[in-house]
Amino acid sequence: MNVAVVLLLGLGLLEAEGRCFFNRTQEHCVCYNLSEESVQSIIQCYAATVVEFRGGELERYVDFPISDLDTSTIEMLGSLIVRKVIFGDLLVPEILLARVLRFFSYTHVQELVFESCVFEGRGDWDEMAGQDLPIVSLHFHNVTSAPLMGRQQDFSRLSRWLETLQELAVTGSHVTSLPCGIGSMFRALHSLDMAQNSLEDESLMPAFCKGAFPRLQVLSLQRNNLKSYHSVCESVQLLPELQQLDLSQNNLVADPSSSCQWPASLQVFNLSNTGLDEVLTPLPPALEVLDMSCNHLHAVDISLSSLKKLFLSQNMLQAAPSIRNCPVLDTLHLDNNLITELPGDEVKLLGRLQDVAVAGNPYNCSCSGAGGLQALAGMGHLGQGWPHNYTCHSPPHYQGRLVQDVPVSVLRCNSAAVVAPLCIALTLLGLAGAVFLVRSRPGLVQPCRRV
Repeated sequence: MNVAVVLLLGLGLLEAEGRCFFNRTQEHCVCYNLSEESVQSIIQCYAATVVEFRGGELERYVDFPISDLDTSTIEMLGSLIVRKVIFGDLLVPEILLARVLRFFSYTHVQELVFESCVFEGRGDWDEMAGQDLPIVSLHFHNVTSAPLMGRQQDFSRLSRWLETLQELAVTGSHVTSLPCGIGSMFRALHSLDMAQNSLEDESLMPAFCKGAFPRLQVLSLQRNNLKSYHSVCESVQLLPELQQLDLSQNNLVADPSSSCQWPASLQVFNLSNTGLDEVLTPLPPALEVLDMSCNHLHAVDISLSSLKKLFLSQNMLQAAPSIRNCPVLDTLHLDNNLITELPGDEVKLLGRLQDVAVAGNPYNCSCSGAGGLQALAGMGHLGQGWPHNYTCHSPPHYQGRLVQDVPVSVLRCNSAAVVAPLCIALTLLGLAGAVFLVRSRPGLVQPCRRV
């Protein structure tokens, strides 16, 4: 096989023997520690749509001459059906990557992934100037490389390609900053995942400066070092098309004296596990999904005409929030709070939803407490958690018992509703019997005689 093709596919050429394994059902091929002697096993990957290379280092091939491909090799690359290439556990000299990346233009690869790789040195990207690539999705996870600061010139050589990139993920890679000049090159990017990095409040404003990521719709900043709720809000205000924002697993603090309006386009907002103790307003006016689970909320009062899904599990709520001011809500999750009972009027409103989850709460299995949950379950709204995750906390004689097993018959729970009608019926029956007796025996009642 042509050496340029081997380098193009990013094989980890090790001295140890390696092999490729093809899963025909999944069209997925994995190659481990390929050597020059065993590289022929890659022929098994010819029918794969996903090819994965694990293990190796390419440092000793840095000075290897790489010439332009001949016509037959280009035609062979164009015949491959591979759409996704994954590199894992590799030491990658950046100068070598810069020399072979252009050969991807002859393939149909759309997604390129680097996992647990170390990028060494600094490449010369002149050969990529003005180069088009079919790759629209680029992912880096747990990678090590030179800092991004001061690398705008390198990225400018890639601008022809970067301007067409649609998805970018750099996760778990200790990124501390994202320069403004780099962000402005991603003109078509609609999804950016920067989860599990070391971004701080001060680094967000330059990252999302004016002109950066103008088409961005989905942004994940999950599990970084963000602290200020309002600082994050101000940093993303220049993203006019932002629809989904994930700030989960950041320890956020809100300043009650300051106010910030999130982008009006925002529809999905994940604030789970952020340490917040209240739902801060104003919320985005077109918001459809709000996740505030795993926080310290004691009460929730939300009024949003567009809200469809509300997730409030693992908080400290003692009562279910009113949903009267959320007319299109169809999903409400309240698992693992401190709710003891669902009032009858709330049960009627919850009965209109498609998905209700209130498992793991310390329920008072009085008649009304158990009855409301059983009514919701009867409507088919409590989902997979019912009945095993719904247990009684009180009264003592029901503690630990499943809510579904608590008797809630009318005679037990509302005896007045039974006794009162029964007394009335007996009274009417007695009167009717007396009237019948009088009419059937006229002599039974004698008229009074005057003396």
